Amino acid sequence: MSVDLPEYYFRIRENGAFVFRVDTENRQRRIEMDQIAAVNIKNGEIKPQGGRELSAEDMRVIEEWMAERIALLAKRDIDDIHRAIDYLNLTAHWAQTRGTDDQLENITDALLLAMHDLRTVLVRKKADRLMKERDGA
Repeated sequence: MSVDLPEYYFRIRENGAFVFRVDTENRQRRIEMDQIAAVNIKNGEIKPQGGRELSAEDMRVIEEWMAERIALLAKRDIDDIHRAIDYLNLTAHWAQTRGTDDQLENITDALLLAMHDLRTVLVRKKADRLMKERDGA
């Protein structure tokens, strides 16, 4: 096992992570992970665990991880949207070339409603941006 383990380990959870301090400098030469905090990236909360007080270094590392994690999740969100565009294009091609009458009957109403809802939101958001640009210019 690598001797160059990180000093901190972040166990990802839905809204953030549990933060552990990694210790390899013990008598048994085992890897020990001591939970020092719970992090919520949705509200920015950092809760020390086990009656601990986090050091300035702990806080720096945790806040750096939070910023990197938020950026990664934002990047993933946009990537998912680009994938959705690809799926819409593939779905249109499938509907035009391979979809049977029964298959199309099965998905048409749900897909049309979802697309209508998406179009409504996008048009409203576009109009809001245009109004802001006009008022700000």
